[in-house]
Amino acid sequence: MKLVILGGGESGVGAALLGRKLGYDVFLSDKGKLADSYRNILNEGGFDFEEGGHTEQRIFDADIVVKSPGIPDTIPMIMRLHEQGIEVISEIEFAGRYSSAKYICITGSNGKTTTTLLTHHILRRAGIDVGLAGNVGRSLAAQVAENAYGVYVVELSSFQLDGMFRFRADIAILTNITSDHLDRYDYKFENYINSKFRILNNMRVENLFIYGKDSDVLVNKLETLSVKSECVGFTYGKKDKDCAAWMEGDVVKAVLRGRVFQINKNDITIKGRHNVYNAMAAILACMQMNLSDEQIMDGLKTFPQVEHRLETVMVKNGIIYINDSKATNVDSAWYALDSMIGPIVWIAGGIDKGNDYSVLFDLVREKVKVLICMGVDNRKLVREFSSLCEVIDTASLEEAMKAVQQWAVPGDTVLLSPCCASFDLFKNYEDRGRLFKDAIRKL
Repeated sequence: MKLVILGGGESGVGAALLGRKLGYDVFLSDKGKLADSYRNILNEGGFDFEEGGHTEQRIFDADIVVKSPGIPDTIPMIMRLHEQGIEVISEIEFAGRYSSAKYICITGSNGKTTTTLLTHHILRRAGIDVGLAGNVGRSLAAQVAENAYGVYVVELSSFQLDGMFRFRADIAILTNITSDHLDRYDYKFENYINSKFRILNNMRVENLFIYGKDSDVLVNKLETLSVKSECVGFTYGKKDKDCAAWMEGDVVKAVLRGRVFQINKNDITIKGRHNVYNAMAAILACMQMNLSDEQIMDGLKTFPQVEHRLETVMVKNGIIYINDSKATNVDSAWYALDSMIGPIVWIAGGIDKGNDYSVLFDLVREKVKVLICMGVDNRKLVREFSSLCEVIDTASLEEAMKAVQQWAVPGDTVLLSPCCASFDLFKNYEDRGRLFKDAIRKL
């Protein structure tokens, strides 16, 4: 059996390792340049691979293709593979076919990374044999090749879900759905919604689907579907039908099949309404995994901050500096602005993904004293917000930092919550966040 892997990043190299163990004839092809670390793994393992271009004859000789989630299904090569009847799947799908582990799978437009890390942390602290995979952690395929864990917590993007067919989640979490990545979905929101709901594929009556009831888009779509698994929702408001987690004052309350769990939200290490949502989802998943109340509480009370997601960098001269570089869409920025207290010096900008900023207007009018736009082209941000607050146009991190020094005073919060993708000035959101933190520490 000939296995061709397109893309030589974490998922691709992991698929190569698993393919080799399973006895496949493995060939890896990457259109770009491989990172040194991955090239070294392939060289040391004696793998057949290429970089800097694709040899189509070898690719179309495949029996099965594992594709990087970054490669769209609409490019000519992938479309031709489909036309020729060659199966194209994701690394997660490939790994899942050769593993009997239990899977807790998490997706959503926002909150999925924190929910994934929090769920993994609670389980690990409780002594569960649990791995971390998907968009965070090591490649699932590489871990399956090592027979590493009996349980995996897996963060899934819509792109990964698009390449999953037989895979089944034992516990599925869908945090919310807001408009994002529409350029990959023919600019049709419904296509993106359908992609997120692929997390329900193949689920059985004994499985559990956990979803955010405050996401109208999600709830409306769910009402049109017939779902085999048990479905339970969570809300920041009051309990209603099918609701398994909600707020009673400052208390987070969760009930699953008669069992009651509760914790004061102030006892949870990560703060803000968005993190209450994340905690609710994690609590329900861990209740389904039969963890005790004490084990769940221990995890919630010891979970560290997530880098680049409302991460407090430092407090200096009475000014709070917060790195929320992972907020690459409007909804994430809304949660960030909503959770801030005191005047905000807001840094935003980057590559606009067709954003509708109107949902931010009331928060900006109420809380933001100055918006520092940081990007190659800030015209849309300037146009949308100039009537609501002071707006400064900058084209680099250095210029943005000069504006911060000019505007921020004791009592202010300097918030990097960009609303946009990072690729105009930075490698990715992690690069943007780390450079921001470096610049802050040098002020």
